[in-house]
Amino acid sequence: MPTPLHSDILILGGGLAGLTNALHLAKAGLHVRLLEKGEYPRHKVCGEYISNEVLPYLDSLGFDPFSLGATAMERCLLSTVEGKTVEAPLPLGGFGLSRYRMDEELYKLVLSQGGEVLQETVEEVQFNKDQFTVSTRSGQAYTAPLVIGAFGKRSKLDVTLDRPFMQKNAPYLGVKAHYEGDFPEDLVALYNFEGGYCGVSKVEEGRINICYLANYDTFKTYKNLAAYEQEVVRKNPLLNDILNRVTPLFERPLTISQISFASKENVREHVLMSGDAAGMIHPLCGNGMGMAITSAQLLSQETLQYFASKHPDRRQLEKNYTTQWKQQFRKRLLFGRAFNALFYRPQLFATSISFLTVMPSLLPFFIRQTHGELV
Repeated sequence: MPTPLHSDILILGGGLAGLTNALHLAKAGLHVRLLEKGEYPRHKVCGEYISNEVLPYLDSLGFDPFSLGATAMERCLLSTVEGKTVEAPLPLGGFGLSRYRMDEELYKLVLSQGGEVLQETVEEVQFNKDQFTVSTRSGQAYTAPLVIGAFGKRSKLDVTLDRPFMQKNAPYLGVKAHYEGDFPEDLVALYNFEGGYCGVSKVEEGRINICYLANYDTFKTYKNLAAYEQEVVRKNPLLNDILNRVTPLFERPLTISQISFASKENVREHVLMSGDAAGMIHPLCGNGMGMAITSAQLLSQETLQYFASKHPDRRQLEKNYTTQWKQQFRKRLLFGRAFNALFYRPQLFATSISFLTVMPSLLPFFIRQTHGELV
């Protein structure tokens, strides 16, 4: 077996959170290795809308989304199954940028700061005598005093680490594709349909991102995606009109199954979880990407304090990060779960939309409950 390769920190997973952690820590002078099984760039199932709350932090990392063609968004719209709508300004504003473009740029920035990004599939994570050993499918072993788990929504590593949320039902299916056509550049919209909801917004190069989340129980009675979209998704007349006016840019939509919004631990077997691996907000809240970036920021800050200490205390690091994470996201997740429950009760959602049309100023208030602040 090859000699283990040592670094200050290992990051398992190179999505949005993992790359952000890697960039932050590499810029601070740590020897960072990130292990990611996939190649860059690639598309992912994602709503691709981000709140402006993360712009100051991204700027501090040398990342400018607008130089990559990001679209600026100022308005949001909600639609019932029947097509009744309410619209309001986004409290902080936001921007649209594809994961294809964003992950690729973050990857390049990590390399420019001296971070290592290796295409590896992790098979096992062991912790012994205050050090991690990570084994990969290629037969290589890596060691480090700290490991960040940034392996996304659901991974084989979650099974390896025996994480409790993996035993719970994960009944959601995500579908995403890019399209060419006409849609307002400054608008992010959510369209309810029976058993799910669909987000529509623009990203770079005028592309329209259409991404929906469906309860798998409503989907499995249909033969395929095309049949499901025709018989269920398009029952929303506004969404049907959009889909009739756009041209697909993907050969076929991307899908991801077994999406879970169950509570997760921020630390498991001393692995520090970042991004979706630490916890997810329901996509209808429109800020999962912002949440992943902010969680990476919190973890990176705590990690740097750990390395700067004359007497590094792993338990204190884990406690501090868990406390910071809960303070930042607990309220967001509570409101997110409540909003999600509302969307899956069409009559109640329609009543709520009718109420909001009378008092549209309440919609920005609800949006603020699932977003952070512009610092």
